[in-house]
Parts: sequence; structure tokens; C-alpha cells
Amino acid sequence: MRNPQEDPLIFHFPGGPGASSLITLIYEKGPLLINTDDLTLTLNPNAWTQMANIISVDMPTGTDFSYAETQEGWVSSDTILAANYKDFFKKFLSDNPKFLGNPLYISGVSYSAIIVPKVTLELYEGNERGDQPAVNIQVYILCSPLTNKFMDFNSRLEYAHRMALISDNIYQSAINTCNGNYVDTMRANSACKESLLGYEKVRTINTGIKTNQMNFSNMINARKFNLQCTSLINFDNILEPVSDDNTYNNVTSATNKWANMEVVQQALNVHQGMVGKFEENNYTLHYYQGMNDTIYYAYDMFSSYSYHKKLSAKSCRALIFSGDHDLTFPYVGVEQWISSLNLEVEAP
Repeated sequence: MRNPQEDPLIFHFPGGPGASSLITLIYEKGPLLINTDDLTLTLNPNAWTQMANIISVDMPTGTDFSYAETQEGWVSSDTILAANYKDFFKKFLSDNPKFLGNPLYISGVSYSAIIVPKVTLELYEGNERGDQPAVNIQVYILCSPLTNKFMDFNSRLEYAHRMALISDNIYQSAINTCNGNYVDTMRANSACKESLLGYEKVRTINTGIKTNQMNFSNMINARKFNLQCTSLINFDNILEPVSDDNTYNNVTSATNKWANMEVVQQALNVHQGMVGKFEENNYTLHYYQGMNDTIYYAYDMFSSYSYHKKLSAKSCRALIFSGDHDLTFPYVGVEQWISSLNLEVEAP
């Protein structure tokens, strides 16, 4: 670090919900990297900790090694999580007043981008009301963010076409028949469903049988020559295999082994007997497209766009960046909502 007493203070929240901050620490932006062969740790030459103080926070309860001692303590939601985030900031800065003057950045990735803008706005409004302690909030940072649970999933079709993962005719058919909705397949008309089947599931190779001459038996035979379009694509990185043998899965597998070592848990002061096997993702909390609430978590925030809109009218800076090979929340949807903020472009 250059000067921890003056460097920015970054609170970082992994996605999920329920994603471990250990992945942040030893893979994404933290000071360490894990060797997947022998589980040793080395310094990360590109760590954000070279220019900032970073605190990664495991929320909600059930993430990483966190736990609750009451049944109520396990229950959370988007809105509860946002309130807990804000309370954590206030408590941390009250207990560590030496950081009150440091520029405060709030960082989030993937699903946490639904929540981070709300928390950022509430901190600004708290300062305006005179809440204490006042915080030196400056910037919020979002990586491959989920902003709107319709727009971002809907943008996958256009992204897949731009990256030549689906053909022109599948894309154009969906454009013509789905009325701009590629998510709500339950209500789609039959032509739209057929288009989306081609996009999400299979593409039929021309078998030499003319379509208008095919009977049912020939249709079945033709489908034996199907190729997968996006169902076998790694949504986190379309250039990597969807199998277990890819960079992220190798890192998470190594992290799981490392974090479940007794000597590691002792060094991390993990309360023995309170948490079972460590896993990098708690899938009783994790969100997927169209997923309903679980007994532990309610996904009760549909969009964070309104918070971006209000923050854009304040003296708040934002850094929004996306992986250009990310099909989970493609840059296409991110560009759409940023454009709709109608901000002046200083440099294209």
C-alpha cells in the first residue's frame, strides 16, 4: 500500500447471494493468489490492495463461515441485506474513527449490484440529513452487474447473436415473434417458444430432408444431429469450457480444499462446530433467473435502476465495468440502462 492512513477504504461485496469473499481474497482482486496444484498462496501483483484498504464482507448469514445462533438469524432478503450493509459501514467507522476521513468506495459484483446502489444512495442521504458518523462516500464500483432482473437476462439473446453463438435466422425469428421478451417463455406464443428453443437448447443441422417433406419420424431422426447452441456454453466466460476443467472451477475447487483444512480454519479463527463443510457458494441463497424465494432468502428487489438515476444527480462517481465474454449479465444490458440515464458523454 502507499499510505493506509489516507488510501481509499473499499468495502467489497461478492455476488450470489451467498458467494464467499475468499474467492475475492485469493482469486479476483485480493492480495493473494492460490496455487491450484499444491494449495500454496503467493502475492498478487495486480491486487487492489496496492492502492486501497479493502474489506470484504460475508453477508447474508450462511455465506462462507458465517452463521446464526437463532432460526430468525438465518433469514434474509435483498432489502434486509441492504440495511445490514449500511449498519455494518456505520458500526465499522464508529469503531474505527481513524478511517472516517478516508475516501469511501463501495464495490460489488454480479448480484450484489442490485443492492450496492441502494446502500450508496442511503449513505448520501444520511449525510444530507446530518446522520452521524458522517461518511466520506465518493464512489461505487460494480463489476458485471445485475441491475434489472428482466433487462439483464433479456439482453443475453442479443449478446449471443453479437458473439455468433446463435445464427442470424434464430435471432431474427426471435426478434419477429417474441415482442422483445425473451425471458417470460411461459407466456410466449408458439413461434416465439420455437425460436427460443433454438437459442437456448439446440440447433438442427440440415440433414438433406426438405422441411416441408419431413414426417414425424424424419423429424426425430433429424434431431439426432442436433448441436448445442448456448446450453453448453460457460456463461461466466464463453471462451472457457463449461466442464469442471476451467480456470474458475479449478480455483474454487482448490479454495474449497484449502478452506476445509483444519490448520487454515484455526488460523482464520473459525468457530469450530458451528459451520459444516466450507463451500464457495451457498446455493440455498444463490439466485438464478426466475428463481423463487427460498426459506432463507427473499429476492425482493427487482431493479436498482432508480437508485442509479438518483445517484447520477448527486456528486457521486461510479465505475461500471463488464467482462466482454460474460454471458451471465452481458455488457449489452449494462449499456442499455447506462444509456437510459441520459448522461452527457465527455469522451466516447
